[in-house]
Amino acid sequence: MHGDSFASGTYAASGPLGRHPTVLSASFGAFGGLCAAVTFDAQGRIRTVCGSLHGFELRLLDPIDLTELTSLELPQRPSTLQAILTFDPSKIFTDTSGGAYFYLDQHDRVVLVDAEQRLRVIALLEDSGAPRFVDVKEVPLSDYLVGRDCFSFPRRMRPRGPCDVVTAVMPDWDGFYWWVSRLGVVGIVDPDSGRVSTMRLEGEEIQNSFATAPDGVFIVSDHAMYGMRRGADSRPEVVWRQPYTRASASRPGQINLGSGTSPTLVGKDLVAITDADDPVNVLFIDRRVRAPENRILCKVPVFDKGQSATDNSLIGYGDSVLVENNFGYRDVGSVLFGRSVPGGVVRVDISPDRRSCHVVWRSAERSPSTVPKLSRGNGLVYLYTKDPQRWGIDAWYLTAVDFQTGRTVYKVLTGTGWNYDNLWAPITIGPDGTAYVGVFNGLLAVRDAPLQGH
Repeated sequence: MHGDSFASGTYAASGPLGRHPTVLSASFGAFGGLCAAVTFDAQGRIRTVCGSLHGFELRLLDPIDLTELTSLELPQRPSTLQAILTFDPSKIFTDTSGGAYFYLDQHDRVVLVDAEQRLRVIALLEDSGAPRFVDVKEVPLSDYLVGRDCFSFPRRMRPRGPCDVVTAVMPDWDGFYWWVSRLGVVGIVDPDSGRVSTMRLEGEEIQNSFATAPDGVFIVSDHAMYGMRRGADSRPEVVWRQPYTRASASRPGQINLGSGTSPTLVGKDLVAITDADDPVNVLFIDRRVRAPENRILCKVPVFDKGQSATDNSLIGYGDSVLVENNFGYRDVGSVLFGRSVPGGVVRVDISPDRRSCHVVWRSAERSPSTVPKLSRGNGLVYLYTKDPQRWGIDAWYLTAVDFQTGRTVYKVLTGTGWNYDNLWAPITIGPDGTAYVGVFNGLLAVRDAPLQGH
């Protein structure tokens, strides 16, 4: 979802330059089919998880024409069925579980936790005939969660107890599987024995992914930023905890009252998030084991008071982070009929001595809900934007902004209508420079025209 284990939101490949670009889209459902995280195997093929009202599917796609090569049905999330029966789409859009956060391991195997709370390692077999996905490892995690009184039809139409679900899974530097749950459980699975060890952040919620590096695992809850490590008995162990300002009330553009960002690791000593103040602040936090009690080195308010929220990870590059304003976006209906959000994208840098931070530039681009990405190969930041349109046309664009100056370099119209809304899905830069965007009904690709003579 965020490019790498540091959640940097950057790619080495050079993305499209806007040179006579072409747009290709593929639909994977009559109602829904959005493909969230996009990964690439050793052959350059796409492996992605796509979700619709019918359920989640793991798909293998051709990266050129987006045709499906094979797929595997995954369990449906309780929130999806609940949304259908209660006519409340927010149940879907505030649920980050079910496999949207996944990764490929060193053997090109998909690692995810499905809606039945099973950690699954899924390989692609191509020994005979058509390729097919098969499970090679499965570890049940339900017994370690806070509660499983989740909505189901027809047995649990009015659940009263806690419904806990796993939101994300990532490997640490020794290959152990770390996972987090919505209601604050942090767990580790031994990759060899399958042994599960857990701890709980009592009274705290985790809705975002997390970051891992050689110096630890970094997790943000709706109350605090944590530095963790695997203890001597392979249990999760808190090394440090840094509280931050929470929101006093819910606001459109964030799932809960805490930080909307996954932690982004900056350099070898910092982690960056936003708080949930009004306006939100970008925080640079000292992630070293030995650091002052107050680890917040500096903070900078971004966007306008009363119109400030972000629920997407920061881009981190060098001593810089980029933050996008998602205030006003809840779901597809938020921006229909030519409407948009206040918008804004801001670059914030921390000084080399780590004593201060400041805004470098502000862009007025309106990127309602995408996870933006930076191409290190060409210095362009890719957004997925929508401007207000008085004629009621809902036009969506892949927009490239210069990382150094904040100047908009070009825009490519990807499509019009609610089917082109990206609903919190990320932009991904492929190995060949294609930009992929998950959209309501599936996935689209934007690539430059071939150079003449090629």
